[in-house]
Amino acid sequence: MIKLLFILLSSSILFAKFDSCEFENKHYTDVCNKVVKDGVSYEYANSFLLSYFKTQKFDEVSFKYLQPEHIATHKKNEKKANNTLLSYIPEMVEHLREYSKVYDYAEQKYGVNREIVAAILLKETKLGKIQPKHDAFIVFNTLVTRIEPSTKREEWLLNMGKNNMASIITHCYKQGVTPDECNLPSSYAGAVGIPQFMPSSFIYAQGYKTEVADLSKMEDAITSASNFLNKKADFKELIDWGKIPDIADIESKWYEFEFENEDASFVHEQNIKSGKAYECFTCKNSELDYLREYAKRIMRYNNSSNYAVGVMRLAYDAHAGLRK
Repeated sequence: MIKLLFILLSSSILFAKFDSCEFENKHYTDVCNKVVKDGVSYEYANSFLLSYFKTQKFDEVSFKYLQPEHIATHKKNEKKANNTLLSYIPEMVEHLREYSKVYDYAEQKYGVNREIVAAILLKETKLGKIQPKHDAFIVFNTLVTRIEPSTKREEWLLNMGKNNMASIITHCYKQGVTPDECNLPSSYAGAVGIPQFMPSSFIYAQGYKTEVADLSKMEDAITSASNFLNKKADFKELIDWGKIPDIADIESKWYEFEFENEDASFVHEQNIKSGKAYECFTCKNSELDYLREYAKRIMRYNNSSNYAVGVMRLAYDAHAGLRK
């Protein structure tokens, strides 16, 4: 009986004529209007947002991990992750040599150091070895249908969820993929591919000498991450590693500083959006000006001080490894 009802429901969706964005869920209406404005047909948008496989399935694990208490734990674990990944430096150097032609191409075109890109890919998915276990659209749909915003963070999560739902629908429409076949394996946070792009960042995806990027391919992951840093973070000139101080020493002192100061930031004195003041580690030390500017660019990829410090440490050590 249930199977018959599902078949009947699917058939009614398949043969329905859609010419508007009217949904009981007002957030679906917002998503539909956004994608139609971006060129998606009403029929495709409605079919997607009425799909049992996309909007009637929920990711409880993802929703749990996106709660504030788990985010705080993740931030604490970032430091441990940085230390653990140092053992992967030899593998990182080997990776840089294996894909040297791709990195030559990316450095010349985007002005982003190969070591920085490789460090980001290592931190995100251990150079593609970590396999995603979630579906990006279901992750964001769970947020949008479950959250009743009462805080600024919850309002941000809701809007983030809607924007990424819209990006996925638009992406699959342009790729000619049916809604039920639009499956994007992701992290619990909805990040996709080796470089862990949020769907709203798909505009930065760039294929290696191809028109269409596949974020599950290492070559395209390298060029896409390079393009992201170039376009979104204004990363246009290669780091002169000779101007970077002893990053191991800086990293150690930063961790001590962060422990002693509850509201610590590696590069910022103030949160631009909220106006919240930070204790800035590098701001009052002119010797760290050069490092600070590049750390800021890395934080456009992931807005975490420990993430940026970890990337710089991995990249610095990999650069030294390449020279041996």
